Amino acid sequence: MSTDPGHTGDSALNAARRAADLSRLGDGAEVDVLVIGGGVTGAGAALDAAARGLSTVLVERHDLAFGTSRWSSKLVHGGLRYLASGRVGIAHESASERGILMRTTAPHLVRPLPQLVPLLPNIGTTQAALVRAGFLAGDLLRRGAGTPAALLPRSRHVAAAEAVRLAPTVRRADLRGGLQAWDGQLVDDARLVVALARTAAANGARILTRVEAIDVTGNSATLRDTRTGETLAVRPRAVVNATGVWADQVDPSIRLRPSRGTHLVFSAASFGGLSAALTVPVPGSIGRFVFAFPAAHGRVYLGLTDEDAPGPVPDEPKATDGEIDFLLETINPALREPLTRADIRGSYAGLRPLLETADDSTADISRKHAVLRSPSGIVTIVGGKLTTYRKMAEDVIDAAVTHNGLAAAPCRTRRLPLVGAVSGAARDRIDAPPVLIERYGGEADAVLAAARRDPALAEPVAPGIDVLGAEFAFAVSHEGALEADDLLDRRTRIGLIAEDRAAAAPAAVRALA
Repeated sequence: MSTDPGHTGDSALNAARRAADLSRLGDGAEVDVLVIGGGVTGAGAALDAAARGLSTVLVERHDLAFGTSRWSSKLVHGGLRYLASGRVGIAHESASERGILMRTTAPHLVRPLPQLVPLLPNIGTTQAALVRAGFLAGDLLRRGAGTPAALLPRSRHVAAAEAVRLAPTVRRADLRGGLQAWDGQLVDDARLVVALARTAAANGARILTRVEAIDVTGNSATLRDTRTGETLAVRPRAVVNATGVWADQVDPSIRLRPSRGTHLVFSAASFGGLSAALTVPVPGSIGRFVFAFPAAHGRVYLGLTDEDAPGPVPDEPKATDGEIDFLLETINPALREPLTRADIRGSYAGLRPLLETADDSTADISRKHAVLRSPSGIVTIVGGKLTTYRKMAEDVIDAAVTHNGLAAAPCRTRRLPLVGAVSGAARDRIDAPPVLIERYGGEADAVLAAARRDPALAEPVAPGIDVLGAEFAFAVSHEGALEADDLLDRRTRIGLIAEDRAAAAPAAVRALA
């Protein structure tokens, strides 16, 4: 793979390419599309625009996936929860986009995950029947989306022994088995964002992190390099605001009502080798659950809350005591031994950019996205969810093309694999450890190349952490990591546990030296 920053088709993002792209952009540059925001929607929009042949610049004032896009549940879901309120269209769209992600866009980053609802005494016959009906509806959604049962098997009832095998710490007294369905799980949401940005770069987009857009209108913006303070003006033919919960800072005509979703982080040992999403209904609700699921680096994440989050939007939201108590109190009746705060290794919280509506709790506001156009001409994409990022990107670029009369090819992303995409026999032939193939797909061997040149990079970044020094090196040379936080908190998720973060920090500093 070429490392020349100007090489057409090169997906490598690094400090040299960033500097070259800023230099080539120059002051007063004209571009077709300026995308503001480096989360999953912004990176998806940049890829969509660049793949249509539009000259595209993406700016992000922090790092790729710095905001909400790294705080998700890492699930690529089929929209089952939307059926409970009759939103069949959103459910079908979610199931269709899930299939595209799993089969074409990023088969290396998404795996099938069993979902287990244990049938315990607190789940009566009526509630169990409702869950089973929901799972059967999910099977219909999957079939309607064209996703084969070989990829996502049909839902079924499982015996108590199978439920315990999937979730070893589930309560066994009076366990009547379980209901099982299947969904998709990302190895990591931030890794998806990085892959999108790199694929956009391979299609000609300029991906500029640590660059903020100020004084934005529908056809002008000032870009400021936050590392140097230097500024330059750009004259885009279209501006796409993909800043999520910060969208009203770019376009004040928008009114948002963010909600906070919180997860707790546990060691895998606390759940005894969990291999499914242990799913527990929230008492007194219909169609709402909390779930514990296996995650990267030998961890389990437990989520999810849905709470109003009024007031200023912080860069990094924090879990509240009430949310922590809610998650523990909901999951513990399903466990043999209750979890306590002492078992929690870390937590994370993200804000969803929901449009304000009247007289609704945010838990019930539609997750359907909206494309809005401000009086100045800025085109904003807001709402939605991670699973449907591709359709959101398609819709906002369609709007930008139409409103601004851009000459562009049709959307190509439905059939466009991301860098590293590999599946089937080709994946089986990759000569690399399985954990690297899960994170990097077809690029796993390129990650190991650094270790072959420097054997020290074949060692973990810290004892007991399943990240190699070669992964930090690859993140710096190919994935746009510019600072230690990028390595610890987004290219990997080491930083979710404070002790692990401290142990790996020296290796992150060395990788950037």
